Amino acid sequence: MTKLTMVPTSRRNRSARSERSARACGLFVAAWLAMAGALFAQVSQPATSAARMGVPSATSGSVSAKPGTSAAALRLDAGDLLEITTFDTPELSGKFRVDSRGEISLPLGGAVRVQGLTAEQAAVAVERLLRDRDILKKPHVTVLVLEYATQGVNVMGEVKQPGIYPLTGKHGVLDLVSMAGGLTSYASRSVSITHSAPPWETITVNLAGPGGNALENDVELQPGDRVVVLRAGIVYVIGDVGKPGGYVIEGKDSVTVLQALAMAQGPNRTAKSHGFLIRSTAGARTETPLALSKILVNQAPDPTLQDGDIVFVPLSGAKDWTNKGLTSALQMAVGVVIYGHY
Repeated sequence: MTKLTMVPTSRRNRSARSERSARACGLFVAAWLAMAGALFAQVSQPATSAARMGVPSATSGSVSAKPGTSAAALRLDAGDLLEITTFDTPELSGKFRVDSRGEISLPLGGAVRVQGLTAEQAAVAVERLLRDRDILKKPHVTVLVLEYATQGVNVMGEVKQPGIYPLTGKHGVLDLVSMAGGLTSYASRSVSITHSAPPWETITVNLAGPGGNALENDVELQPGDRVVVLRAGIVYVIGDVGKPGGYVIEGKDSVTVLQALAMAQGPNRTAKSHGFLIRSTAGARTETPLALSKILVNQAPDPTLQDGDIVFVPLSGAKDWTNKGLTSALQMAVGVVIYGHY
């Protein structure tokens, strides 16, 4: 007689649930792998397409970036003030001045030569000294330059605040002129630059630039350079004119007598019809008569002025007497009218 074995219903339910969970887990893993593969294909496709077109990919190692122009690191020299910080060792930290031999003296370890080094190289030199003298096993030193004594640029000439200005970083002529307070009213647009490093050449730069764009002719300066802002040409108009004074002729090819008189607001009504051009040559002063009335009607040549020339327009005594007489007569007539009215 065959014996039948009865399996409990709860055991069959648990087996079914386990099988369904395993199938669901397998489907989830398969779906996740499919999505990851599609995403990877989408990411890699632009790089492949770009490579086929000859364009380097962002992830490719053949990307060549254009190197930027970085400013040269400043070198230490005698007189510079340094702040040396040794990590977790305050007795080896402090401010030190580079002596005339180009060295700094540490409280422990002695002297270290730093002349001609950058701040980073000086920190490495100090660390090497501390290790060689068995003062510290693994020193960590930082060097901060508080003052550059010999790395300045001398700005001279027609600037409001001439002097020596520190050059920390990359700067041009316009930056240093701005540090010096800007140009004076008699400054030229021509600047002389003398380099202190080989080949020690002197160049002249026109800050106005072509088309008035000063940035096109801006020159990068180096430590120790000397910048001289030249003085502009000036002509003087004096005498019986509307606004006597000195006038800058910078930026003009030439200035004539009529143009100078126009800048001085022209002769007054009491001025003579002739004047004088006073010019200093070789230490001597010469006077040249000017027929102003003929120059105004183009019956005489209009002389070209030079730097330092003086145009003198004298006062006419007869015109001045006539003008004063007319003024006095007008005042008397006004007084009579007012007296008769009252």
